Amino acid sequence: MEQKRKGARSLKDLSPEILDLLNKGEIESANLTEWLAVNQTVLLENLLRKNNRLHYLEPILAEIGNLKKQTTNTLNETIGIGLLDVCLRNKDNQFLHDISSHTSDSIRCWMTYTIGRNPQLSLSQKLEKIQPFAADTHFGVREISWMTVRPSIIENLEESLRILSGWTLSENENIRRFASEATRPRGVWCEHIEALKTNPELALPILEPLKTDSSKYVCDSVGNWLNDASKSQPQFVIELCSKWEKESPSKATSYIVKKALRTLNK
Repeated sequence: MEQKRKGARSLKDLSPEILDLLNKGEIESANLTEWLAVNQTVLLENLLRKNNRLHYLEPILAEIGNLKKQTTNTLNETIGIGLLDVCLRNKDNQFLHDISSHTSDSIRCWMTYTIGRNPQLSLSQKLEKIQPFAADTHFGVREISWMTVRPSIIENLEESLRILSGWTLSENENIRRFASEATRPRGVWCEHIEALKTNPELALPILEPLKTDSSKYVCDSVGNWLNDASKSQPQFVIELCSKWEKESPSKATSYIVKKALRTLNK
């Protein structure tokens, strides 16, 4: 029901009633404006109070206070890791389980950090547990999900590429898109993957199955992946695009190639 809301186009258009519901975690944000408008510390306090865990609040607020700059992304990360830390110390995995499918997309964003930054989980365990968030219906949760596991992907690149190549066969376009987006050589707001900037061919097991994908969402990611690669290995991208155009004269492939070559064609 809430997914159908158009949402406020600007902060001044956001009604106090909707903002209150967002901060109580009773509805999802409908768009980026609402997602950015959520007061995450208020939402956290409401969540902990409702679940009789208000004593978890102070140590997380202390970490928030140590931030040099408070942004939506730094707050997401700090609160997510803070919840992970307090729950590990208190052996309270049940709480994390209970709120992992919370109505609030902001809370689900926090949950992705309790997976991606959990030192007790192996890479394969992290990817297995993050997959439902990669498939989430909310754009914010999907974006944060790949960002949280990207450090582990970089540290275990060969294994990551092997596992994620299997995700390209998923019926869910969001999961297929995750495989591409999480491994972009340059990415957005995240650490670059130097090995893929130098040797983008390592990711062909992910890229090849997606070259004719039926989803524009996936095609956008693949095109952006190759555009990233074109900035360090232009010849690889040129040759791959030429090969794909010959092998697959489809609208999807043509769309990907156009996005992939946009920097080189400037």
